[in-house]
Amino acid sequence: MLRLQSAARKNVCLDKGLRRYQHTKAEAYGKVIAIRREDQSVWERRAPFSPANVRRLTRAGVKVIVQPSNRRAYPMQQYANSGAIIREDISEASVIFGVKQVPIDQLLPEKTYCFFSHTIKAQEANMPLLDAILAKNIRLIDYEKLMDESGQRVVAFGKYAGVAGMVNILHGLGLRLLALGHHTPFMHIGPAHNYRSSSMARQAIRDAGYEIALGMMPRSVGPLTFIFTGSGNVSQGAQEVFHELPHEYVPPEMLRKVAEHGVMTKVYGCEVRRRHHLERKEGGGFDPADYEIYPEKYISTFSKKIAPFASVIVNGIYWAVNSPKLMTIPDAKSLLRPAYTPWLPTSVGAPALPHRMLAICDISADPGGSIEFMNECTTIDTPFCLYDADRNKDMKSFKGPGVLVCSIDNMPTQLPRESTDFFGNLLYPYAFDIIGSDATKPLEDHTFSPAVHGAIIASNGHLTSNFEYIQELRNQSKGRHKIANEAEDMKKVIVLGAGFVSAPAVEYLHRDDKIKVTVASALKEEADSIASRYPGVESVFMDIIERPDILKELVQSADIVISLLPYKLHHLVAESCIETKTNMVTASYCTPELKELHQRALDAGITVVNEVGLDPGIDHLLAMEVFDEVRQAGGKVQSFVSYCGGLPAPECSDNPLRYKFSWSPRGVLMNTMADAKYLQDGKITEIPGGGELMKTAHPLDFLPGFALEGFANRDSTDYMDKYGINEAHTFVRGTLRYNGFANTVLSMRELGLLSTDPKPSLHPNGPDITWRQLICLLIGVTDPTILYENLRSKVAERLGSRSKLEDIEKLGLLAEDLVLKFNTPLDTLSHYLSKKLVYESKDRDIVVLRHEIGILWPDSKREKRGINLVLYGQRPGQGHSAMSKAVGFPTAMAAKMVLDGEIQKKGMVYPFTPDIYRTLLSRLRSEGIETTETSEWL
Repeated sequence: MLRLQSAARKNVCLDKGLRRYQHTKAEAYGKVIAIRREDQSVWERRAPFSPANVRRLTRAGVKVIVQPSNRRAYPMQQYANSGAIIREDISEASVIFGVKQVPIDQLLPEKTYCFFSHTIKAQEANMPLLDAILAKNIRLIDYEKLMDESGQRVVAFGKYAGVAGMVNILHGLGLRLLALGHHTPFMHIGPAHNYRSSSMARQAIRDAGYEIALGMMPRSVGPLTFIFTGSGNVSQGAQEVFHELPHEYVPPEMLRKVAEHGVMTKVYGCEVRRRHHLERKEGGGFDPADYEIYPEKYISTFSKKIAPFASVIVNGIYWAVNSPKLMTIPDAKSLLRPAYTPWLPTSVGAPALPHRMLAICDISADPGGSIEFMNECTTIDTPFCLYDADRNKDMKSFKGPGVLVCSIDNMPTQLPRESTDFFGNLLYPYAFDIIGSDATKPLEDHTFSPAVHGAIIASNGHLTSNFEYIQELRNQSKGRHKIANEAEDMKKVIVLGAGFVSAPAVEYLHRDDKIKVTVASALKEEADSIASRYPGVESVFMDIIERPDILKELVQSADIVISLLPYKLHHLVAESCIETKTNMVTASYCTPELKELHQRALDAGITVVNEVGLDPGIDHLLAMEVFDEVRQAGGKVQSFVSYCGGLPAPECSDNPLRYKFSWSPRGVLMNTMADAKYLQDGKITEIPGGGELMKTAHPLDFLPGFALEGFANRDSTDYMDKYGINEAHTFVRGTLRYNGFANTVLSMRELGLLSTDPKPSLHPNGPDITWRQLICLLIGVTDPTILYENLRSKVAERLGSRSKLEDIEKLGLLAEDLVLKFNTPLDTLSHYLSKKLVYESKDRDIVVLRHEIGILWPDSKREKRGINLVLYGQRPGQGHSAMSKAVGFPTAMAAKMVLDGEIQKKGMVYPFTPDIYRTLLSRLRSEGIETTETSEWL
């Protein structure tokens, strides 16, 4: 890690160190130390001491053994000329200096080692090394913890990490811009290790700066802004290189202005310090002393106030575990949205940039740290990756969507001689203090200076008192893992419900071998059926109503729960998730019961993502994509009309209802009896419940080859505010069916078949009754033996149409078949239709979604934008249905986004923000769920 320090403080520390050297020099006479060979990387050419440092040590009577290495930037002969002994065997030395971690098998027992161990945060990869150090009674001094009285590091490569990092990112910027279609002066800057010294690199950068000053940057790129976080050695080193370009510094509050309207003959710099982006969660403001003690009480506004106007970010700040991050994974999704820059001259050959942020140089090289989406360090061999925020993945490419990231964790070795000189001069004042260490003796027998004593991680087989917390961190880490083997990183997902939309969700999650899926259902056979298709997926019996205790136990074992149960049960699942602090996702509407749990979910720190199915779900994603595009360009949405429906494919719709059921028809039939509300031409229209909604069904011709009709769905106006289009004069969300559906439903209503009132004749334990007899009872025919022709006449009279009578007949509702009774006409009919109008082996379904959006652009032009989604399913046994894919896939995608940290918002969450909807749409398109668009200028 790189902790920043001021130049002034560094000089003070150096002076103190020199005084310490004068005091202990005599004590070091005759001591033996070693400089070990670096072997962690083929690029590691640094050493802890330069030949000049070695000469001073040997003149003071210290015997210096140097392990031979042709890889060091300083050749062995120079060390030999400085008085060192070149020898493979370094066992004579009591103190061994290095730069990077030592291989476990090369650790010599009962020695003092000095190197960067990367163990102070209990980094898992280096815990075996720490264990070996303890087992071999090694005294470990970590340069990272050599600090002065104020807690500032006194020994570091920081400056040259900044210098090399800045050279690298300018090199990468040239390549990235070229991949985007722009040749720039940055193309002539090479990687840092291509230069013999930093002065040669700076000359190349000055040459590039000369071309920039002459106006040779493509105008379609726009002004470039460079953000430097912090003001310590890393930042100062980077800024020294930046100064070779024609530049102007601006404060953070001026960034937006120069990013949009700056000149092209120079670049802009901005040094961002803590006070510029950190503020208290409650009450605002920034107090440095308070922040040092309680960093968890602060948030960072970097991603909102600074990053949106950055072309390049150079990050070198130290990040502690409880500190706020500069940029999170969700932040990246927002920052990498297309930029709206109509004032820049663009064309096919001079394209606009895909987004303002082009490159990040994370010199801190802390995966998952202050820049959360930097999850793996790059290398000198492969110095760059392209982070695609929509997919949350890195690519080894300069071409494609995303931001270029350089996060080499050993950048100073690209300038090895200067780095060695710089580091050795800082370490030298502390060398004589360290040389006095004898690892065979207790630590208490030594009188180390506070700086050196505070850097001793382990001694005599134990962690020192300042670092006993490392074991506590290790224990906590082990406690968080549910499986203590190679599968300890597995994430556990519980899928509640084994209905027809569950299989695609399970399939999608099963593709990730780090996810363990369990399907839980009250219908164990259905859960078993799904689990049997995907190796490793488990199934369990779960009745959440009868056994809430088992539900809680199951939820507690999971990292996230996907509820694909009936929507009325979601709040029961959410209650368990809140109690166990487990995240949750559901495809259904956020019900009033769920909304009431919002604050409790916030307090529990969990995420509950709602409305990520088809409708609601995909309809939201497609709508918000257009709405945000219009808003960004300064336009207004004047009207929004949306219809969606899951239907049998046209060739499979040959029944009076023009519909088939893949799950219980009750919900479909109940929706036809619901009330509705929508806005049309500035007037609110309300439709009472009881079936009046079907009378409003009207033909829709946006797909002329389909015979479709539509009617309003629930309270459309409830979404105007959520969508942020309160200015619209028309807002309708509706349901799609084939023509004839509404008339048939009205016929069933007229016959009393949609009543939810219990009927004695439909009691499950009552006498048998036929459908013909039931219709007689429902329409008031007292003689159930009435001639069939007479009954037909009465039904036709009730319905007012012979064609409607024929539809009822075709449904078998006047037949002599026995009725399977379920108390109410609606429930009895639902069960009947679930068997009568079921998808057969030759059938397939289709999903149709239509958005029609009226837009007023800033130039007063009006556009009617049409978006169509038409998705065909596969036949039973051959794959997933269209509806199951359109619900199961986005639900599973949202769950995985939560698991991967792409969705971090807490409480009840909707997919209305770009960081969620853009990612979901991108991944849905990769699954073949795509739309077509039309545009008509009015």
